[in-house]
Amino acid sequence: MAQRDTRGLFGRRSAPTSSARTDIRLDSPKGMRTPFVRLSSGNDRMGRFSEAFARGMGTPWFLVGMSVFVTVWLVYNTVAPAEAQFDPRALNFTLLTLILSLQASYAAPMILLAQNRQDDRDRVQIEQDRQRAERNLADTEYLAREVVALRLAMKDVATKEFLRSELRALLDELDRRDDDNVAQAEAAAVDDLARNAREQ
Repeated sequence: MAQRDTRGLFGRRSAPTSSARTDIRLDSPKGMRTPFVRLSSGNDRMGRFSEAFARGMGTPWFLVGMSVFVTVWLVYNTVAPAEAQFDPRALNFTLLTLILSLQASYAAPMILLAQNRQDDRDRVQIEQDRQRAERNLADTEYLAREVVALRLAMKDVATKEFLRSELRALLDELDRRDDDNVAQAEAAAVDDLARNAREQ
């Protein structure tokens, strides 16, 4: 491919440009530069419309309105004068049959499209639920390991009963020492008195 000789200001040669790169806008996100995104957004718009259409057809008001429409159509084309009828009974209501067939031919694909979108949403929801369940399972296993580690660590930690028994033993030992000191002091005092009495 031949490169164009493009000279900018001051006669300097600028970088060669291709026609494909001139169509890319740098002020738009990278995903928006491809035409497939526009196509998918159109599909998404059509999908939302089909879901709204299927949701509307699934209501009792649609059935009531459709029944009233067909009843009025049949009664009018049966009772009205022959020159006022636009879909006469003699032709077995051909126009009404065509309208209902056209409606059914458009309704079925739209309902299928709405079901496909719902299946896609359900699939994404199931995947998210599975990932959430895996995270919860991992968290539960981690907490279980931590609890086991704490229990093992608590076996080496002194309990309240152990501390009470040790303090009680220390108090008893101190009481015995106090009693021994008092007995020694009394014996020393008696010895001093006896010595003083002998000296006198």
